[in-house]
Amino acid sequence: MKGKAIRDSGFVSYWPLLVLWLSLAGMMPEAGLAQTPDRPLLEAGKFAEIFDPSVGTKEHWAANDHTLIWGPDHQWHVFGITHPVPLNWDKDPGKHLFHATAARLTQTPLWNKQNFALTADWDKYGEFLLWAPHVIRNGALYYMFVCVGNKQGHQYKIHLLTSKDLWHWERSPANPLVIDGFDGRDPNVVRVGGQWVMYYTATSSTNGGNHIVASVTSKDLLHWGNRRVVFTHPSRGTFGGPTESPFVVRRGKSYYLFICDGGTTNVYLSTDPFHWEIAELVGRIQAHAAEVVRDRDGFWYISHAGWERGGLSLARLFWHDGLDGADSSLKPGG
Repeated sequence: MKGKAIRDSGFVSYWPLLVLWLSLAGMMPEAGLAQTPDRPLLEAGKFAEIFDPSVGTKEHWAANDHTLIWGPDHQWHVFGITHPVPLNWDKDPGKHLFHATAARLTQTPLWNKQNFALTADWDKYGEFLLWAPHVIRNGALYYMFVCVGNKQGHQYKIHLLTSKDLWHWERSPANPLVIDGFDGRDPNVVRVGGQWVMYYTATSSTNGGNHIVASVTSKDLLHWGNRRVVFTHPSRGTFGGPTESPFVVRRGKSYYLFICDGGTTNVYLSTDPFHWEIAELVGRIQAHAAEVVRDRDGFWYISHAGWERGGLSLARLFWHDGLDGADSSLKPGG
């Protein structure tokens, strides 16, 4: 009866025009997105440990912010923060980057521990610590963006190192690339259109303020500018906060922003890679410093680490947005 009333009212004849108007106005949702209150657009399976940084040591070591990438030697590589547990800031706030390799993401037994990839050098490079590396490949070079700190407290800079093989790294003479906010760190670099975009956590002013995710852009991965605030959290502070470890994934025309709030990773959705709203929360995963990666077969995974928890873990990442067949910023194999 209700359907007949709609047809008799003439509404059906105007429906195509209404759809066209909504589409032109940017108000129609992307095809396939189907979030319900009891089913978020994405969720993680069970986490399992893939790497133990304590192997071969007499101390207990932790793994924290990290990056995963497939190498030219046909192995997976992971680099990240490591330090003895419990954390002793004066002794070792994260001076080394751990390095491990594996033939498969979910390799059993655990990933193969390698020598430290890098060690902070205060005297030569002004590096008091090395935190939150992010590695991408462009052409024949691998680019590692990493946060360095100084001895005067939380005054971070984002530096660049390059490598041809993921084993030997050279500091860039262009360093520092970015200095921002009280807490500008945790870089994540993504290709958007004809430019590179670096996302990172920061604060709204150099003295603190709202916790934000900011972005800068580049054509050559060396010179960065056009700073924008892409996400603002209502909470205020200085170190830490709910916008750590930003990671952006594009699926079709949808951009997902993963950000860490303590032991939880919150996920926000937008169709604009330079703007997310806190109301657009579409997923919540119990993970710290999460990175998203796809294996060689195209399956999605999400990682989990932390200051005190020990090793690095991985879980399958399941999407419920209907966009599995869409183009993505993350290709199989990283």
